[in-house]
Amino acid sequence: MQIFQQQVANNVAGFLLDCQAVKLNLKQPYVWASGWKAPIYTDNRVTLSFPQVRTYIKNQLISLIVNNFPTVECIAGVATGGIPQGALAADEIGIPFVYVRSEAKGHGLKNMIEGQVHEGQKVVVVEDLISTGKSSLKAVEALQEAGAEVLGMVSVFTYGFPQAWEAFEKAGIQCFPLTDYLSLLATALQKGIIKDKDIATLEQWRKDPANWGN
Repeated sequence: MQIFQQQVANNVAGFLLDCQAVKLNLKQPYVWASGWKAPIYTDNRVTLSFPQVRTYIKNQLISLIVNNFPTVECIAGVATGGIPQGALAADEIGIPFVYVRSEAKGHGLKNMIEGQVHEGQKVVVVEDLISTGKSSLKAVEALQEAGAEVLGMVSVFTYGFPQAWEAFEKAGIQCFPLTDYLSLLATALQKGIIKDKDIATLEQWRKDPANWGN
């Protein structure tokens, strides 16, 4: 089972690189909204434009959900990236879908959760990307405040920041990503996108992203 999961991680990493949902650039680092400099930029929404990639990711997310959370009753996508894949998975499984905004709507009913969540309903959260984990866990808290029982989370990709996993552990939330940063680096090296000499610098970024490049 472990070998199968690593093969899935490698496959997904390859897809993300091939369709340029993930870009690596050590010479001209990207600047995130947080102000962090990073050798990587991720936009997994790009995968939606590639039917083969979209379907593979959907099917593997479904596999994670049904194998790890067999009692799931509802899927919740985190806005915005988790909405399409969450909706696709929920439709295939045949269960309700909702999505969670980053902030409550500023007008009307001022909802943070769009769709109906019932007291005690068993929910699995779908994310496209986990970085620090703050926005992901904010969505979990909103669902819990609405009365849902959050079973856990699945995601397409994670950078694997230590502080993110510490936050998930503290919150008591299990998270299962399809692929991670180290699998991506290994795949990028195999594809010739990066060189052996780049690995140490790229791994250093993951260990201390806030101070990298300063």
